[in-house]
Amino acid sequence: MTTSEKVAYLKGLAEGMGMENAGQGKLMNVIIDILEDLSLDLADTRGAVEELNDALDEMGDDLSALEDEFYDSVYGEFDPAEIDGDQDEDEDEEEDEDEEEEVFYSVTCPACDTDLVVDEDLLAEGDIECPECGKKIDFGIAEIKPLSFEDEEDESDE
Repeated sequence: MTTSEKVAYLKGLAEGMGMENAGQGKLMNVIIDILEDLSLDLADTRGAVEELNDALDEMGDDLSALEDEFYDSVYGEFDPAEIDGDQDEDEDEEEDEDEEEEVFYSVTCPACDTDLVVDEDLLAEGDIECPECGKKIDFGIAEIKPLSFEDEEDESDE
């Protein structure tokens, strides 16, 4: 039951009791009239609030469209993830592929026949000291073989 309906019920109840002409009846009628005015004002206020909410929603949509146009014109295609520092799944996959592309080599020390694993950066330095015998391993003359870790993963799955 709405406020207006409750006030109408109260007004009918007062009329049914015959309180219209008595001293207390006059007071009751004034109170009921005030309540009726308040309920009408409340209904008007609710309508105005709904209209304002609708207008705010439209303004929010318009602002969002303007932001998109602005960022598109300034930065090209606008991607909020780039501003927030987030990365797309595609970028994550590319990073994973970059990490997987690192190549390792097996180098055999000519002095003690110890096998060592080195990466491309270390290989580019030209030589290292063998951790077993302490002698210098010159990559130009040492036995170097590229390693493939994919084979080892396949074997461990079996």
